[in-house]
Amino acid sequence: MPFIVLHCNNLRANNLINFIKEKRIEFGGWINAGATFNPSQIDGYNGPVVFNDQANKFQLNQFNVFMQRPVVSTGEAWDVGGRFDFLFGTDAIFTQAFGVPPFDVNTGEPLSRSNWDLDLCCSSTRTYGIALPQTYLETYAPIGNGINIKLGHFYTPTGFETVPAPNNFFYSRAYTLNIGEPFTHTGFLVNYNLNENWLIMGGGITGSAMGGWDGGWDKELGNWGGIGGFTWTSDNHATTFHLSGTYSETSTHSNELWGFYNIVLQHKITPKTLLVLHHVYGHAGGVLLNNLKYTNVVKDAEWYSFIMHLYYDLTDNLSVGIRGEWYRDADGFRNPSPFRIAAATNIVDGRVASFAGDINSVTVTPADYYAVTIGMNWKVAKALKLKWDALRKLNIRPNIRYDRVDAYKAPAYRPFAGNKDQILFSLDFLLPF
Repeated sequence: MPFIVLHCNNLRANNLINFIKEKRIEFGGWINAGATFNPSQIDGYNGPVVFNDQANKFQLNQFNVFMQRPVVSTGEAWDVGGRFDFLFGTDAIFTQAFGVPPFDVNTGEPLSRSNWDLDLCCSSTRTYGIALPQTYLETYAPIGNGINIKLGHFYTPTGFETVPAPNNFFYSRAYTLNIGEPFTHTGFLVNYNLNENWLIMGGGITGSAMGGWDGGWDKELGNWGGIGGFTWTSDNHATTFHLSGTYSETSTHSNELWGFYNIVLQHKITPKTLLVLHHVYGHAGGVLLNNLKYTNVVKDAEWYSFIMHLYYDLTDNLSVGIRGEWYRDADGFRNPSPFRIAAATNIVDGRVASFAGDINSVTVTPADYYAVTIGMNWKVAKALKLKWDALRKLNIRPNIRYDRVDAYKAPAYRPFAGNKDQILFSLDFLLPF
């Protein structure tokens, strides 16, 4: 009898495995964790720096698992697929559907926030949470050179750096990613290859009271905007040029413009050397400002930045890189410090509160932000020829980062524990599976 039961269980397991393989369903994920030493801080936050925003603390940034069915985007047959991502960790708050803020950005009136993934768990921990950053269906239509259509909630196709840790060289992220451009969208996106050199994209975005950025599923669905752009790739694939952006009314309560564009130029100087230049410009019309310069002032807000990345592969298992950034929050609208406390703001029993800390400690002002980061990526298991398969993809990333801020047409600003600058020493690991 035990043999029969065991045989049946094995048969069901094999049938399930065969079904998954036949249907091309894939499972995977990654773990990213680390710590940042900040000699300017005894305890607390690294000012407006993200995603390693915790000073002198260990962070489990991302435990991300996904299920997907990749779409075959060639040939004469239709294909259907999709993807679902689940993320737990300290980075969850940066990729949740927070596109409906606690207060209307134009009037300051309280808003009902999205219920998609903001309150799934863990607010009592102040730092950890759950995000569902991607849930979408995808279709390939063999029309012309082939059309891909994505429908649902997905990471933005704009920019260079991203939320998923495996897609970034550095542990920390540039200011531009966090506050200059969107993380996710809800809506649809269409991609079409004109030829081997040109890819165009366009779509509609909704669910947000911030111009289609970071929208959810249950609020602001009457506010639709557009996303579009193109990517050009050289014949030898050494150079790509990408231009994209979004354009929308801010919310269902406001027809003020919210939009941005970004330009990314990537060039392989040599087979081992990559140069990336990135520029962003953003505009939000008629927003209500309350910061260290403006009090209850309604005006248009702008932000823009320039970033340079340079990466070099010393060996197949060891790479070095440097990133330099200038970011201007011209009106003190986009970059509160600490960012986590501001992002965790909500209205509780009629009062403004943040589960991540004292909301009264948050500051913001018009300012120029400068940051230089140097670091390396070391695939330690491959370099040491360790034979344990589970560690073959382990990546160790030591970083040193210097930040400085100068107030822009405003009184002096010191968001780094009372200082105008700070230096951070970080070490994290990334393990895909």
